[in-house]
Amino acid sequence: MDGGSLRTLDWAGGPDGVVEMVDQTALPGAYTVLRIDNVPDMVAAIQRLSVRGAPAIGVAGAFGVALAVRAHGTSGPAFEAAVASLRQARPTAVNLARMVDRAASKASEGFDAVLAEAATIRDEELAASHAMGSLGADLVLDLVGRADIRAMTICNTGGLAAVERGTALAVIQTLHERGRLAEALALETRPLLQGARLTAWELDRMGAPHRLLVDSAGPFMLARGQADVVLTGADRVAANGDTANKIGTFSLALGARHAGVPFIVVAPESTVDADTPDGAGIAIEDRGTDEVVSLAGASTAPDGTAAANPAFDVTPAEFITAVVTDQRVVRLDQNQTPA
Repeated sequence: MDGGSLRTLDWAGGPDGVVEMVDQTALPGAYTVLRIDNVPDMVAAIQRLSVRGAPAIGVAGAFGVALAVRAHGTSGPAFEAAVASLRQARPTAVNLARMVDRAASKASEGFDAVLAEAATIRDEELAASHAMGSLGADLVLDLVGRADIRAMTICNTGGLAAVERGTALAVIQTLHERGRLAEALALETRPLLQGARLTAWELDRMGAPHRLLVDSAGPFMLARGQADVVLTGADRVAANGDTANKIGTFSLALGARHAGVPFIVVAPESTVDADTPDGAGIAIEDRGTDEVVSLAGASTAPDGTAAANPAFDVTPAEFITAVVTDQRVVRLDQNQTPA
């Protein structure tokens, strides 16, 4: 792998192989590779965020279908239940259900066909990351008109989230490789600190200049002219351009609008959901109280405190400058729509 690129997960071995994935819950303290050989463990890994990011969990789900075929055959109640559990492991990212269904459509052809389809999905995501990085960097340079770009981002959108390189972070990596990145400003991303634990780790690996911000500092830093562009990923892009992404993204979009800074969503075509007309139809996962009232096992609120914990928010299309996919640039500010 080149510096900054990280293979998040892959199939290791032939018919008797396993899915190997980096355990993102252990970073940055430890680099741990999980070996998963059954569907319940894959579902658990997706739900506890050992693997996360819309493209990556889509690939994980597809490989999970291969595990389902190996355990239960190509049809019947047990196979169908296994596939359903993969589809439903997390509800917001459209990639998961879509890629599970795509792999499962090959089940009648046998294990080898399912595994081959999952590998094709993986390879498509690898190619998509490179394409998004290039298209996104070109757009940023065109919109900003500066020699050196200061880019703000939230959550984790690098190789950990998308098999390799990533989505929004692939744009930042490409700018860095071109010698055009002055600084990346990464939001810590409460409550699970994906920006602090994962994005800062990936930026460090690629040697990119960066600073970490508390989430609430993002809009203020934009208002003070400290960033030239906001780059985010997406877990689902509705047909009209409304976009679901990590909680806190909507606040950045509002801050970017106030500051007159381009707000760009970077996501593969597989994340565009033409069947969802707008953001009102996107299911938002609530991950419960524990993540909000504790940190690393230590309580941060009085016992019995209840919490709302939406994992995502929805940014209206009117606040988004453009959606960059691996195939095209959709200028929402020019009344274009993704679907």
